[in-house]
Amino acid sequence: MDVDLLIVGGGINGAGIARDAAGRGISVMLVEKDDLASHTSSASSKLIHGGLRYLEQFDFKLVRESLAERERLLRAAPHIVEPLQFVMPVGQGSRPAWLLRAALLLYDRLAGRSMLPASRTVRLDRDALGEGLSPSVRHGYAYWDCRVQDSRLVVLNTLDAAERGATILTRTELLDARREDGAWTAQLRGPTGEQSVRARVLVNAAGPWAAALFGRVADVKPRRSIRLVKGSHIVVPRLYDGDHAFVLQNADRRVVFAIPFEAKFTLVGTTEVPCDKPLDHPAIGDAEVDYLLATVGRTFSRTVSSGDVVWSYSGLRALVDDGASDPSRVTRDYVLELDVNGAPLLSVLGGKLTTYRRLAERALDRLTQYLPDATGAWTGRAFLPGGVIPDGDLEAYWRGLDGQYAALPPELLPRLVRTYGTRAERLLEGVRAVADLGEHFGAGLYAREVDYLVANEWARTAEDILFRRTKLGLHLERDAANRLAAYLAR
Repeated sequence: MDVDLLIVGGGINGAGIARDAAGRGISVMLVEKDDLASHTSSASSKLIHGGLRYLEQFDFKLVRESLAERERLLRAAPHIVEPLQFVMPVGQGSRPAWLLRAALLLYDRLAGRSMLPASRTVRLDRDALGEGLSPSVRHGYAYWDCRVQDSRLVVLNTLDAAERGATILTRTELLDARREDGAWTAQLRGPTGEQSVRARVLVNAAGPWAAALFGRVADVKPRRSIRLVKGSHIVVPRLYDGDHAFVLQNADRRVVFAIPFEAKFTLVGTTEVPCDKPLDHPAIGDAEVDYLLATVGRTFSRTVSSGDVVWSYSGLRALVDDGASDPSRVTRDYVLELDVNGAPLLSVLGGKLTTYRRLAERALDRLTQYLPDATGAWTGRAFLPGGVIPDGDLEAYWRGLDGQYAALPPELLPRLVRTYGTRAERLLEGVRAVADLGEHFGAGLYAREVDYLVANEWARTAEDILFRRTKLGLHLERDAANRLAAYLAR
């Protein structure tokens, strides 16, 4: 098979590049050795944000770009990206109040004319935003950023790429690649065996495995070092009422988020622990759990222990090594490394969820000289699948559908719309009664949705569905997950 662009890596950067390229008329193949977003891109803090703490490192360019992308994503995917208010208590161990206020004013200014409100000072001992905090916490600031369904962001970019002609191969590994007659010849191994692919350009978007991938590509050596940092999160029963998040500052200068999660829980993270090699299944350590619980204990009135942790996850971030001694101070900016000693190889190093679209756009702009038939940039004003919702008002949209699906459980339609946007109508096509949804596995997950995910979103296992396409795994009993696995096996 011949393609213009072979992309290795099904995380957010690979998916974003595949989407942009397919929309420019470039023939694309994306290969991912596991499931889409099965590693770093589903192990994030679930935020689309400007990166307030990057101002501390004087990284104004990254913050400005991130804030601009925050606005674009909020418009492009209102079903999976939503505004979220953050509260930053000021107290022992935090930055000085004057410094935080100055940083927030600059943050507002860099955001320009934003869809989100400006920051403000708040008396947490008098305001509802302070409910659930320890009585000693009295002062703070409030500002706005966004949260995102991170793995769904990857899937929607991949889906858009596929609908524009890209070939997407999950559970498919690059074995080796070599330059031959001005192009790449790559050997792949997937569920149906091995195959050879010829590509004009190769893109290394393997994230934590980007450095290891160089070992499978003949006669190529990286020019920059990659630094791996493990970030872990825990999920605990709700620590406080309200739909806002908290930014918790520690004496070691690190920041931990506490974010409302799946209605019943609070997501707490992240840690930053150096890691010396890529890991397929990184896990949280006891010291990380203790660190996050201690941060929570200093701030909230409700006490939690390790026994209260209902779920945890860890991921590796591949950061460009800039020499910083503290992992939390290593830049989150990205580098596009182009090797043109024969057929072009573009390696994507670093990056974060918020700036993936701009990264992809810059990557394609650099590659168009090797792909002369490609058209220009287009993603800046485009919607992601399911995102064309009038005024971005999800509630108005699903209420408009309510009469058509009145026989369904009342909580089902809002969840489907927040997951699939307007594509929920495709999922429910022909459904008029609960019986039309098929087998119920629990927590509002029916066979109709499972079949849709298998047919349209590359889902193959129960984990794909319960923890990446959705987060229903937090609400299902173990026997229900086993029934789902048995259903998928059939």
